[in-house]
Amino acid sequence: MDFSKFSLEGKVAVVTGGSRGIGRSAALAMADAGAHVVVSSRKIDGLEPVAAEISAKGVKGRAIAAHVGKLEDSKALIDQVMKEFGRIDILVNNAGTNPYFGKIMDQDEKTYDIIMNVNLKSLFFLSQMAAKIMKPQGGGSIVNTSSIGGIRAGDLGVYCVSKAAVIMMTQVMAKEWGQYNIRVNAIAPGVIKTRLSEALWKDPKVNAKAVAQIPMLRLGEPEELGGIVVFLASQAGSYVTGETIVIDGGRVHGEPSWLEKQ
Repeated sequence: MDFSKFSLEGKVAVVTGGSRGIGRSAALAMADAGAHVVVSSRKIDGLEPVAAEISAKGVKGRAIAAHVGKLEDSKALIDQVMKEFGRIDILVNNAGTNPYFGKIMDQDEKTYDIIMNVNLKSLFFLSQMAAKIMKPQGGGSIVNTSSIGGIRAGDLGVYCVSKAAVIMMTQVMAKEWGQYNIRVNAIAPGVIKTRLSEALWKDPKVNAKAVAQIPMLRLGEPEELGGIVVFLASQAGSYVTGETIVIDGGRVHGEPSWLEKQ
């Protein structure tokens, strides 16, 4: 096999939610594959160490603070990337939030809007802006972060709805932009040990319950998603578009079967 197809040498990638967790993993993996990577999130302090890690790999790493839930910040992010790099080849829409843990019957408008603005609206307009840049370049790759909560209903009501919408938006964009050689795919992680899922793994009892529902009997690590993003961003995935790759240790298929006692 020609492993050079996984190379991202000379490509420019933008990763939102890039200061930690899945975003950081994706950024570092693409840097390992040769891409110059811009990482973005709300706070510059968390981004600068990641940009330094990227630069240490012999490529350009850049940190740009932006609250992508605000359209003006998204526009400023894209404008700054174009000013410094002159192109965008890869966009990883990884920024996400869930400020509300409770019943949808009790949810208020403010938390609803926050979830939809960050998880969905930002993805739509960042992808739109990137696609307009990628089209005259001859193509590009967009990778959206959904969740298995977008595939099967869970307790995180509106969050699940937003992530289901990410999957459909991925398909719609792929269908419309395939003619421009712009591929749009999504990843759907299960429970990954990130700050967003701390409530499920920091408490030993809650962690044990979560693990017991996963056929592989463990939670995922952020580093286990980076390689999949590289595949989707590279020529190795050149005929893949509109797809959602589930990365959840088998959780979406149900609890472990015929579990042997340890």
